[in-house]
Amino acid sequence: IRRRQLRRVEQVKELRDMTGCGIMDCKRALTESEGNIDKAIAWLREKGMANAEKKSGRIAAEGIVDSYIHMNGRIGVLVEVNIETDFAANTPNFRNFVKDIGMQIAASNPRWVRRDEVPEDVIASESDIARNKAIADGKPEGVLDRIVNGSLEKFYKMNCLMEQEYVKDDSKTIETYTKEAIADIGENISIRRFARFEMGEGLEKKNEDFAAEVAAQAGV
Repeated sequence: IRRRQLRRVEQVKELRDMTGCGIMDCKRALTESEGNIDKAIAWLREKGMANAEKKSGRIAAEGIVDSYIHMNGRIGVLVEVNIETDFAANTPNFRNFVKDIGMQIAASNPRWVRRDEVPEDVIASESDIARNKAIADGKPEGVLDRIVNGSLEKFYKMNCLMEQEYVKDDSKTIETYTKEAIADIGENISIRRFARFEMGEGLEKKNEDFAAEVAAQAGV
């Protein structure tokens, strides 16, 4: 019995070192997985995903400002991503996450982080455009609101970072990817702001598919 207890203590320490989770969570994970480390890690990640919404309410005041420069310096991004502790801000997982967010911004050129940042006049303008187009297309009055709402949803998905498809895995959005990072690291993460610069922006130039180019550079 003593030997089994010592083994469980060693497993708890090993699991905690691998995941950064608390002692009690590690103990429960090992109990649920019957002492299998790999299954315990999977259990903790699933538990972390379930608790990601709770973590999102915690204050994230630390973090980093990082840069992403596209090949040959044609696009540059500065992004601020916050996390709860300075320790977590210096971990490889967090820094890799921030780099991926910089790449996403370079590739997909969002205008805002979240939909609640979109100015009311922009929403009104997009709504008017969608409504007028629907009327011009002969759509009946009864479906106009539904068409406008659908058009706005597409607008948000294209222009709001958190709702964009992740350029390295289009099966998930940036919001989903962020929740996965929260679960993995165990702290709340908040993408606060960004600035994107494109060489010759505003000047007449050849149109190029930067999303495909950045994805190719990343080996996707």
